[in-house]
Order: sequence, then C-alpha cells, then structure tokens
Amino acid sequence: MKKVLIIQTAFIGDVILSTPLIRAISEISTDQTVDVLVRKGNGSLLRNFPGITQVIEWDKQTSKFVGLLRELKRIRRERYDTIINLQRFLATGLLTGLSGAPERIGFDKNPVSFLFTQRKPHQIGDGCHETERNLSLIGLSKETTSIRPELHPSQTDFASAQHFKTGSYSCIAPCSVWFTKQVPSDKWLKLIQNISSSRKEELIYLLGGPDDSSTCEAIRTASKNPRVISLAGKLSFLQTAALMQDARMNYVNDSAPLHIASAMNAPVTAFFCSTVPEFGFGPLSDHANLREVNGLACRPCGLHGHRSCPKTHFRCANELDMQS
Repeated sequence: MKKVLIIQTAFIGDVILSTPLIRAISEISTDQTVDVLVRKGNGSLLRNFPGITQVIEWDKQTSKFVGLLRELKRIRRERYDTIINLQRFLATGLLTGLSGAPERIGFDKNPVSFLFTQRKPHQIGDGCHETERNLSLIGLSKETTSIRPELHPSQTDFASAQHFKTGSYSCIAPCSVWFTKQVPSDKWLKLIQNISSSRKEELIYLLGGPDDSSTCEAIRTASKNPRVISLAGKLSFLQTAALMQDARMNYVNDSAPLHIASAMNAPVTAFFCSTVPEFGFGPLSDHANLREVNGLACRPCGLHGHRSCPKTHFRCANELDMQS
C-alpha cells in the first residue's frame, strides 16, 4: 500500500487552503494511506475529513532544532512513498528533502528544492488562487477539479452552533495576526452601527480565538449594543465554521475566517487593507463581496502585512467603506 504525506505547517488559513489538494490526493487511489503534517493546534481543522488516515501535529515553537530532528526521524521511520510539501520555507524543505521518500514534491521557491524530485513554480499575482497553486503540485487545475476548500463539522459541532441560531444573525471576525491586515476597531464599530440601523433585530456575533477575546470584548463594550455578543475563545474551529455557514453575512479580514467562510460556502464580505485579492487568497464562496481602497500607490505594501503601517497613515484601512 502506498503511503503519502502532505506537509502544511503554516497557519490556520493555509491548512484550510490545502484541503482541495488533500481531497484530490485521497481520491486518486484506494490502495494508499494519506497522512497530513500540521502545526500543533491546527489538527482539529481536519477532523472528520474524508480520506485522511492520520493528522500529525508538530510543535514548531519548542526546541526548534531538536524538534526538527525528531520530526525528521519520525518521517523516515514511516517510509513514505510520496511527500508533498506545500510550504516554501527551510524547515519543511529539509523534512521533505531528507525524508528518504522516493517521490518528493514541492515548490521551487523552497531554499532546498534541489533536494526534491519534482519542483513546481509558485508565482504570487499570476491570477491563480492559492488552492490552484497547491493543486498544480500534482498536475491538476480548476478545469479538472474543485478549488474550493472544505471543512467537515460533526453533528455535535452543528448542534453546538445551533444554540446561537435563534433568528437572523451576522458574524464579524475583527482580528488578524498582522496589524495591517486588520480593520481598526472603530471601523468595526461603524459597521455594527450600520447593521443595527437597518436590521434592528439581528444578532451580531464577534468571532475569534482565545487571543482575540480582549479585542472582541472591547468592541462589544464600546458598541453599547445588547445584541452584539462576543464568542471569541468559546467555539472550536469547526463550531465556528458551522455557525458561519448560516449567517446572513460574515464580515472578515484577509485572514483565516475568510477561508473558513469559503470552506463552508458561507456568504462573506472580505475587507482587504494592505494586501490585495490578486495575491490569490480571496474568498471562494458563491456569495462573496470584496471591500478595498483602490488607487493607493503604497498598496499592496507586502504579502503578509506588517506590524504597523509603513507610511503611518493606514489609509488602506481607515478609508474602507463599512456599509453593511
């Protein structure tokens, strides 16, 4: 039986965007096992995903060099036939290149791609979505397979989310790892005001992880609106996905919740500040809206965002249209 390992140890959104490739690989043959290596904490995203034999979590933050050697030894023990690396960074390149697998596939931008048996181009801004670039590693395109990501909440996840579906509601995910990819709190408050003005009975749920709780609570308090409820840190990834699926609208940054919405084909309005949809990380839902400030010479100012606005004015966020 053939053994395949897919490596994606980046952030939440990156794991979600790997799912079309995981689905495609798992459907190639019944005579294989498909394992996925992810960053510690992200494994639950792939719970219930069809075709996956094992999800392995790697703690990249603890004893990095020792941990890398430990992970490499584990991978070599497994004797994988094929390893597909979706990342373009040194650590996973070494895991792939030194794995001993006969077939080692990855992007040519990886600094040790010379250790791979197959190298494919990865070009930001080429008109392709990141899911398409991932699929290109095995020679597939959107003409031959679906590029929409997917998540699979369980019945229990849907039941947990059902508690909050008491009428019309919208969701706002106000946070991002990067400052310049995050709409400022005062703009979210303007959006809340606009939603409440036109839909007085609608509930507004603020979503995020435990680290986002303080920001979400501050927005909830400042809104002075009893129909604004913070659920940050209270729902799992898949419970959040189940809730977002039936929202009237999900309002998100260029961040992980955008990709959760795509995976659930949930309605989404995505705000792009310092980054642009042309990078290939835009929404893939049937009902998707883009909000951005066009005509700024300084935009985009980077692929991943910055800790502060390089120009200090942050016009790409401060001039966003926050109509609901």
